[in-house]
Amino acid sequence: MTFDRAAIAAARDRFFAPIGKRPVIMGIVNVTPDSFSDGGLFVSKEAALAQARKLAADGADIVDVGAESTRPGHTPVPAGEEWARLEPLLAALVREAGVPVSIDTYKAATARRALAVGVAVVNDVWGLQRDPDMAPAIAEAGAGVVIMHNRETADPEIDIVADMQRFFERSLDIARRAGVPEAHVALDPGIGFGKSRRQNYEALRAIPTLLRMGFPLLIGVSRKSLFKGLPDGLVEGRLIGTLAANLIAAGDGAQIFRVHDVLEHRAAFEVFSALRGAPERE
Repeated sequence: MTFDRAAIAAARDRFFAPIGKRPVIMGIVNVTPDSFSDGGLFVSKEAALAQARKLAADGADIVDVGAESTRPGHTPVPAGEEWARLEPLLAALVREAGVPVSIDTYKAATARRALAVGVAVVNDVWGLQRDPDMAPAIAEAGAGVVIMHNRETADPEIDIVADMQRFFERSLDIARRAGVPEAHVALDPGIGFGKSRRQNYEALRAIPTLLRMGFPLLIGVSRKSLFKGLPDGLVEGRLIGTLAANLIAAGDGAQIFRVHDVLEHRAAFEVFSALRGAPERE
């Protein structure tokens, strides 16, 4: 399988360049029937392309496309079925979205096919530890990677921050041995993955500690059950919680935010950046 390394590098660098200068927004497009928030909404090529264009127009720096729900209790999807959901739209999305595209997958076979059509970043919810061919595929294409912390099951008794640090060290060693440059890596504490409710909050509070590992942090709390019980209905209440958590995370130094509601986050981050004296968005 061949990769256009120059095109991938240009898109990858476009994503990584603003990190550390202002909050970077990753917009979510799920082409799944069963994702917790928007399952079934964007399964058609036309709907997915329209949503990607909207996210870019609203201010997304990158669009993250996933074809398998990874919510708690999800049904695993074979690589062939995952690609069948992606193949009709991914090349067109790379051409037409107007921003770089990342692929949300932990399967190297899916990642390779996505990279071959120009996807620039792999967002791996198992942090390169589920599929041994994932890191070599990323290195071969010259792509970027988001390494997310995950656990098979939650264990409320463990020190979740220490567990994340050990997990990231293993993942970073895998990336280094495969030849993935550190400049092309971001870390994600994996909020909502293999953690109790208390541990999710501990993970968010640990942002300054995790930043000492020397990599940008991506935060993915958008519309998650962490915010159940907030007022104004399911989506609206979770949006309020998401915005609050992401603004606090930005204040603690997190740099990338994976969200469903791009326009609302762009507005909130523009206020945040203005008050912090950061440069305005280009």
